[in-house]
Amino acid sequence: MSRARLAHTAGYALALVALTNAISLLDRNILAILAPRIKHDLGIGDAEMGLLYGTVFALFYALFSLPLGRLADGWVRTRLLAITLGFWSLATALAAAANGFALLALSRLGVGIGEGAAQPAGFSLAFDHYAKPRRGFATGVIAAAIALGLGGSFVLGGVAADWWDHLYAGGAALLGLKGWQFAFLVAALPGFILAALLARLPEPPRGRLDGIESPPDAHPFRASLALLAAVTPGLNWLAFAGRRAGVRDWGVNLVATILAIAAATVLTRITSAFSPRPLLHFGPLAVNPHALQWGVVGFGALVVVNLLQRLQLADRPTFEVITRSPALLLCLGVGALQMMINYGTMGFTPSFLMKHYGLSPATTGLEFGVLAGVLGIIGPLLAGPLSDRINMRFPGSGRACVTLVSLGVSPLIAIWVYHAQDPATFYARFVPYSLVLTAWYPPLYAILFEQVLPRMRGITSSLYIIVTTLSGIGIGPFVVGMISDANGGDLAAAILAINWVAPAIVVMLVALALRVRGDEEQLIARARRGGESLAGAAVGPSA
Repeated sequence: MSRARLAHTAGYALALVALTNAISLLDRNILAILAPRIKHDLGIGDAEMGLLYGTVFALFYALFSLPLGRLADGWVRTRLLAITLGFWSLATALAAAANGFALLALSRLGVGIGEGAAQPAGFSLAFDHYAKPRRGFATGVIAAAIALGLGGSFVLGGVAADWWDHLYAGGAALLGLKGWQFAFLVAALPGFILAALLARLPEPPRGRLDGIESPPDAHPFRASLALLAAVTPGLNWLAFAGRRAGVRDWGVNLVATILAIAAATVLTRITSAFSPRPLLHFGPLAVNPHALQWGVVGFGALVVVNLLQRLQLADRPTFEVITRSPALLLCLGVGALQMMINYGTMGFTPSFLMKHYGLSPATTGLEFGVLAGVLGIIGPLLAGPLSDRINMRFPGSGRACVTLVSLGVSPLIAIWVYHAQDPATFYARFVPYSLVLTAWYPPLYAILFEQVLPRMRGITSSLYIIVTTLSGIGIGPFVVGMISDANGGDLAAAILAINWVAPAIVVMLVALALRVRGDEEQLIARARRGGESLAGAAVGPSA
């Protein structure tokens, strides 16, 4: 594809990638606004909703993002996005048939599997349409679309559910559907249209704008399935045997397995004592929700260990590029803790508004959904280009400083927001909070992907997803729900409690600002150290 053709299609491609991520957040987050209705109909509590919103989704989202990220690095990304978008839209529609916890959990599982491709393939596509000086803008557009999907989930979920319930208030609903079930059907529909458009989108040359074009992958599906087997706890031992891993590799993996099981057991006992919950029933099987929660987190931690060991054995250049960059590791740490705050907060803010101020689901969906969506669009669209400009003057550290201001100030504003006495005051205070809070995403992502080669962006995005999913989606909503249940349903206190991880975020961002430029300049050296053939390749400010 010529440079002129690439420039001509860049805006359209970015729009489709952004909309894919918007649909991803719409289908993922619609559960938040529908939570009170689902809790009433299915007879479950806030902790169980945290499991549905976070843990059940997180397990499969994190696990399958890895093979799908590997597939994004070796196959046709446009086709991959089209197929996976269609799959998770079907899974979203499945929730309309749920009449118990198990089928709703199965729907969330399917959404998690499909959405694992959205960011790895999407960001990889965007970075092959936009060169380095404009990547803050590109990530800003995607972040704005994510906010649009997040806000849209509140509006669509609340309005669709209310409209349906009012329509059939006097008699039996069509097909026996309740409002929240109808809302899932409506949320699923746009994905099928967008999937058809993605299937027709041209695929750009991988790495051309960086001057590091990658050769085609001869067997992308074989590599993807091999990675899935290699990172799945239990199956990874077969991969170890096949590659004749050394005694040290076996020892590290067995110790990690023992530690994960021990930590999950201890945390289950602690949280069960802090916030006792009834057993969850999956047919004849009864499960302690705390054991399920920490079992999933432990499983995910083992997946991360298995991935790094797999890269060390099978893709040494990627292992060296990722693990020898303190800046990249700091990005992972910042993203993990901040996602814990974001998902813990946004997962329960609609319930907080309805419970604390007595707002209806439709009112909450319209007011909060529209406000959160608009501000979430404005924030990244301002922060992305701003970080590009600042980064031109202060290479590397400029983007880190934008992130530092955003994440250092926002927890202080949150205290002010969640102590508002009425809805109008809450919304007025939420405006500066949201604008500041949403400014971190574009610069951090730009830093992350500039620490790796173009052929490694999919798997790097997947690693970021699994780490942030474990900490953010997997822990944030569950912890907020658990604190709320243990304190008589005080959602404001529970939401603010999750912000206590902010000081650690600030420390890591200061370190990132000091490290990022030097680590980026060492990218080619790290890749060559791992055995990558990059004759003549260089990474510079205009690459």
